[in-house]
Amino acid sequence: MRHHPRTPRGMTLTFAVRRRAPVLIGPASPTPTETKRLSDVDDQGELRSQVRGIFFYRGSSAGMARDPVDIFRRALSDALVHYYPLAGRLREVEDRKLVVDCTGQGVTFVEADADVRLADLEAHGPGLVPPFPCIEELGFEVDGSSGMLNCPLVLIQVTRLLCGGFTVWHRFNHTMCDATGMIQFMNAVGELARGLPSPTVAPAWSRELLDARSPPMPAFPHREYDDVPPTQTVAAADDDMVRRAFVFGGSDVAAIKKGLLPPLLWDKATSFDVLAAVLWRARTAALLGTRTPRPDEEARLVTVVSVRRHSRALGLPKGYYGFSCAYAIVVMAAGTLLSSSIADVVKQVRVAKASVTPEYVRSAADHLVLRGRPPLARTNMFLLSDLRHVGFNSVNMGWGEPVYGGPSHVKFGNAFFVAVKNSDGEDAVAVPVALPRMAMDRFASEIQSLLKKSQE
Repeated sequence: MRHHPRTPRGMTLTFAVRRRAPVLIGPASPTPTETKRLSDVDDQGELRSQVRGIFFYRGSSAGMARDPVDIFRRALSDALVHYYPLAGRLREVEDRKLVVDCTGQGVTFVEADADVRLADLEAHGPGLVPPFPCIEELGFEVDGSSGMLNCPLVLIQVTRLLCGGFTVWHRFNHTMCDATGMIQFMNAVGELARGLPSPTVAPAWSRELLDARSPPMPAFPHREYDDVPPTQTVAAADDDMVRRAFVFGGSDVAAIKKGLLPPLLWDKATSFDVLAAVLWRARTAALLGTRTPRPDEEARLVTVVSVRRHSRALGLPKGYYGFSCAYAIVVMAAGTLLSSSIADVVKQVRVAKASVTPEYVRSAADHLVLRGRPPLARTNMFLLSDLRHVGFNSVNMGWGEPVYGGPSHVKFGNAFFVAVKNSDGEDAVAVPVALPRMAMDRFASEIQSLLKKSQE
């Protein structure tokens, strides 16, 4: 396991970026003018936010005569004909229900040039692993564009690099689509950029399929939405937050399985199960040093579980790009978590994931409507998403697969798994983490201690 520290105070790589004024890109041809309702899962409080990602592409001799900005801009406009709700604007109606007015106003687009080569960015890491240096230059937050209502639903910046490569930074309103939906849209842009006449996957709206039942009948407690008082951790840590990427190779996961799990779990436990348990326990131990949480307080691990494997039972059509995930939760007293074996925590993670059935998804929609569309219970919560298999690393804009594709930012309380290559060129998983400075060193130490213990 290697960790890559990148903090604002330690950055040495700087470069200039020249941006043109942002413009709105609308559908290339007329689209329906109508109002569409989001599902009762889409418009929950947790998703009323923006999610950000980035693709890094190498230049090629064949592509030197082509301008990625112009090609992407045209393909984006063409893609919006098929995904025209993304060119609209959100509005709130009765009971905080969100609808999208399909107005064709367009998405925000920024053209830019950076005085840096892809090799410079790769050397800074080592490798391209978030958090990235100067990401605020490669992904510019246009003033007035980040609101939930009556604002563009997508913001994209395409930045040419000195080497002929380029980056595509994107920001989506999370109520409109989950990670799979975002990649479905970006794949459509890539296919149109490569000359295909239409996307190979036709988009499907059908958001009513994940609406609450009438009347709502929750069948599970849904502790992921507990009404709990907030802690002061985030507010106290904002000015002293450290972001690092921890990279785990296959040998690290194998060592944890063999060293810390009983043989019965060696084949059953996934790499996500194992690393989720290790990371949650290490993070909780690190934060206990800041006195949040206390040993008797509840710690929460929430994992994002795709429900697309239940598409038939839920009736979800191919091409559905709305939020089709549920939150699986493990709740333990912080002290109990730290005194538990990794094997016991892995078992809890597996039980929580298995609980996400079609009935659980419908129950969650019922619960959200009855509770007024609440956010997740963020107190002492660690939210993990596994994005390795979503398809970020295969979005082809005509220059081949990206060197890196995935989220561009990580914030306190959240982390994600993304597929990368380690320094030996082997497949690995990178987990960017954000913690208060005083907790980060202890977190790294806890991870190293667990790995060392697994090898004894």
